[in-house]
Amino acid sequence: MNKRWLSLVIVALVVVAGLGVVVGRQTAPSTTSTSTSTTTPPTTQPVEALWPIASTPTRFADPTTAAFSFAHDYLGMTQPLLGTFQRGDSRSGELALRASAAGPVTTVMVRQVTADNTWWVIGAASSAIVVSAPRALASISSPVMLTGRSTAFEAVVNVEVRQDASLVPIVRTTVMGGGAGVMGPFAKSVIFAHPTSHYGAIIFRTLSAKDGSVVEASVVRIAFGA
Repeated sequence: MNKRWLSLVIVALVVVAGLGVVVGRQTAPSTTSTSTSTTTPPTTQPVEALWPIASTPTRFADPTTAAFSFAHDYLGMTQPLLGTFQRGDSRSGELALRASAAGPVTTVMVRQVTADNTWWVIGAASSAIVVSAPRALASISSPVMLTGRSTAFEAVVNVEVRQDASLVPIVRTTVMGGGAGVMGPFAKSVIFAHPTSHYGAIIFRTLSAKDGSVVEASVVRIAFGA
């Protein structure tokens, strides 16, 4: 395996000095990450942030741990492999994520979006699932039109609409794009139940033909309209 790829396989607790935040670093597979805090973290989800869930005490002191937890707990990858953090500016950057050593890349975007300097995931993108609509932070209502281009096993891309503070989708569906490595367009109108949160996300994932595991993903942060 290329040395630039990082597999987080050691369970550790990272104590952030001065912030009072304790972050759990996981192995894969494992359970949802946990943490405790001696200070009161903000409980309102930052507008641009997908992960972690603000109403829990979980916070991440470094971008790699945030991306790993997102891949494992939010996307459902069993053994995420991460590349080195590529800084964009002083408070943001991205990491290359693979579900396996030879798998395709999902780029995870991270940012320090709160005053406590912890790291949050703000989106994810795969070159095999290019979402045209809705755009990031667009306001959507039911039905929502999903458009873009993709390639996947049997052309199927699995889709979930989720609201903040929950990993349970308010609707599951699929879109059909291209297959066999050839990008093709998809377009589908999706009806979903009225959410109780103001914000959420639309998750587009492709699955392995071998075992049904998550291969790659694109995730778009959205707002729910009236």
